[in-house]
Amino acid sequence: MSPLEWLAAALVLVNVALVALRSVWNYPFALVAVSLYAVVFYEAKLYSDMLLQGFFFALNLYGWAAWVRARENSGIPVGWMTERARRAWGAATVAAWLGWSAAMHRYTDAAAPWIDGAIAMLSITAQWLLARRRVESWLLWILVDLIAVPLFVWRGLYATSLVYVVLLGLSLDGLIQWRRAAAAPAAVPA
Repeated sequence: MSPLEWLAAALVLVNVALVALRSVWNYPFALVAVSLYAVVFYEAKLYSDMLLQGFFFALNLYGWAAWVRARENSGIPVGWMTERARRAWGAATVAAWLGWSAAMHRYTDAAAPWIDGAIAMLSITAQWLLARRRVESWLLWILVDLIAVPLFVWRGLYATSLVYVVLLGLSLDGLIQWRRAAAAPAAVPA
């Protein structure tokens, strides 16, 4: 366990706690954390997670701008997806996972291409939905946490696996908070 991993882990916890509270200030913490985690995952040969950090960086910039615009209107509104959107996002996520993981398996020395690929593709979908302020993002983050903890323990990333256990609790709290907020009259239309 490196000091870099511990720092990244601490920043992620602050970030997610602020997200659950619907604070736009989560984004600066996220940008630094994903930058550090790119290095951590490279060293662990978890290339899907390493590359995912670049995507997270870009999407966090997008999310920050989107949340600032939403906040100007009246807080950070959240809402549910339509059933059709859920099916489309689910199918796209599964297709991306299969394609990405097959490529990682064939063309890299990735330690766990299928599990790591699942974490990456679920995380991309969850992060996109989070930036769009959709409640379902928390359900995906819960699934990511449940898959990631044993993978990170196996790779010796103990601080990161501990963070994902805490993230699981924060994701459950985020789901509860966002469900309540989505039920409020100012919720984002699906």
